[in-house]
Amino acid sequence: MRHYAADMAHDAPSMRQALAVPPGPVVLAGYDTKKAPRAPAPKKPKLAGSEAQQLRGLQERLWAESTAGGTHSVLLLLQGIDTAGKGGVTEHVVGIFRPIGVQYTAFKKPTPEEAAHHFLWRIRHRLPTPGVVGVFDRSHYEDVLVPRVHKFIPESEWRGRYGEINAFETEVAAAGTTLIKCFLHISFDTQRERLLRRLETPDKHWKFNEADLDERARWADYMAAFEDMLENCNTAVGPWYVVPSDSKKYRNWAVGELLRETLEELNPQYPHPDLDIEALKKRLEPPN
Repeated sequence: MRHYAADMAHDAPSMRQALAVPPGPVVLAGYDTKKAPRAPAPKKPKLAGSEAQQLRGLQERLWAESTAGGTHSVLLLLQGIDTAGKGGVTEHVVGIFRPIGVQYTAFKKPTPEEAAHHFLWRIRHRLPTPGVVGVFDRSHYEDVLVPRVHKFIPESEWRGRYGEINAFETEVAAAGTTLIKCFLHISFDTQRERLLRRLETPDKHWKFNEADLDERARWADYMAAFEDMLENCNTAVGPWYVVPSDSKKYRNWAVGELLRETLEELNPQYPHPDLDIEALKKRLEPPN
């Protein structure tokens, strides 16, 4: 198994360093999906209480700063095989934020209109504006995964998209958006357990799609596609993080930590308008 930074323990200087994909070839079989880098011991990792308040406060400051001309935004990009937990992260991590200043997009099979355009066209339309934390549940990386696995396009075309994506993300970063690209990594056995749980829980049947089993049969092909994605699109402005996701609680906590570290580094500030406080208070006094 590959050991995440500092043996996936508490010695890594940051969560970003602990989960960052190093340069070079990627072999996902070497990443332990059950490990928990930097997890707080002895308690189980959980986004709650002061941690949640801190994250919410940072997000509010990012939005508030934009109302006075701030230009920063954040894009949390979630990729992973079916049942990896993209929706769970959105619910339990992004759900901590105040609604204002958050934009969520779930990218599905392109519509006829979207398919008629360049593959990045629909992505550009959903990029976060200043002050916003954007969330992509799947993303432009679907266009180097699904077409490759299903052989919808020739290899020369999907390989060429790596360069287009890197150039696009460089452009996005230059415009003020910080990218947090998370690959939610689960094991073959964990996916089986989660799919079975959906079948055994009546109110989860709506989430089950028989096509998921067809995709599961292509597991090895998807892992190879993910490995190339992580290797070829791991850049200074758009680094990839592999998040061990067999544990839902750890997965959520780890992504929350990635967000917290990123927002703390951006250090957004509340605006301080020039207000005559006493005069304004006086105007609010009840009439005599």
